[in-house]
Amino acid sequence: MLSYSTQLIDDADITAVVDTLKGDLLAQGPKVAQFENDLCQYAGAKYAVAFNSATSALSATYSVCGIKEGDEIITTPISFVATSNMFVTLGATPIWCDIKLDGNIDEKQIEKLITPRTKAIVVVDFAGKPVEIQQIKEIAKKYNLLLIDDASHALGSSIDGKKIGSFTDMNIFSFHAIKPITTSEGGAVLTDNEEYATALKLYRSHGMVKKEFWNSDMVSMGYNFRMTEVAAALGSSQLNKLDAFIRKRNAIANYFDERFKSEKLFITQKIPKNSISSRHLYPIILNPELQCPKEDIFQELQKRGLGVQVHYKPIYQNSFYKEKFGETSLLVANDFYRSEISIPCNQTMSMDDAKYVADTFLDVIHKYAHRGCSF
Repeated sequence: MLSYSTQLIDDADITAVVDTLKGDLLAQGPKVAQFENDLCQYAGAKYAVAFNSATSALSATYSVCGIKEGDEIITTPISFVATSNMFVTLGATPIWCDIKLDGNIDEKQIEKLITPRTKAIVVVDFAGKPVEIQQIKEIAKKYNLLLIDDASHALGSSIDGKKIGSFTDMNIFSFHAIKPITTSEGGAVLTDNEEYATALKLYRSHGMVKKEFWNSDMVSMGYNFRMTEVAAALGSSQLNKLDAFIRKRNAIANYFDERFKSEKLFITQKIPKNSISSRHLYPIILNPELQCPKEDIFQELQKRGLGVQVHYKPIYQNSFYKEKFGETSLLVANDFYRSEISIPCNQTMSMDDAKYVADTFLDVIHKYAHRGCSF
């Protein structure tokens, strides 16, 4: 089955991992520092701090930024739950901002949500498409708010030739198996703020500093959120191929754009000419009349070998969030969830695979078009 997104591991990756396994250190060695340096060089940030997952990276980010009980965080509901979970655990409240039909936060609706309790704006580059970051930065600066980018989809994405990774106070990346590059599990925070970087390193390692000989001192609260040497070695090897991965994903996405440009039953995510998307996902937004048969469409696509998925159920629709914060309903986010379906678009696919995906998707969509919805 062709997956909507997947990893590509080659011999160079395997060699890097095996060499590390044969070495003396599997944890707290030079590979993590090398991977962090590689990330800085690639994304143009001053500091990178690697973690064992993007979730732990988010936890560390919110903690060292000083987010606390009573704070309000303006964010998007169209993301994986970790984006908000990690500040909710600190006692902060999510203030949901509606989105646009490209899946990204609607920057025009942010300012009206700001209150004296607002601490930060947390954005997500959905599917790898960069948000309108300059407009959002202006809002954050005007109100003296933290601006955090959960860029888990967007390593390798860029705006005007500048890579995502240094536009905001803190930038979080994911190296889960299906992300632009993988360390199997892993994450990192990139920042230009030395104070944040120092605090992040403490947070990921029990809040402890080494003094002399066997003497260590715990100077702040922290956890074991460290990345392993094996994961870091894989990360550095994968990073060497990231631009090639993104070129392949964009070649497939551009083919889909051309195949789908005249279709009337759905729309696709459009990427501005001044931006490059990592194309972590290729999202399709179905017309309202296809929302009712969407489950049948999904199942038939799966049966025909297309590993499609839906991204995402609005976070506020999850039982935990409804019980803790009450019912929320945002017009576009709700409609986006009812309409979105991600089709296969990854670096392991050939152009013949891409043609099969497009042919199959169009065949199934038109088959169900007559069913419609009764409103």
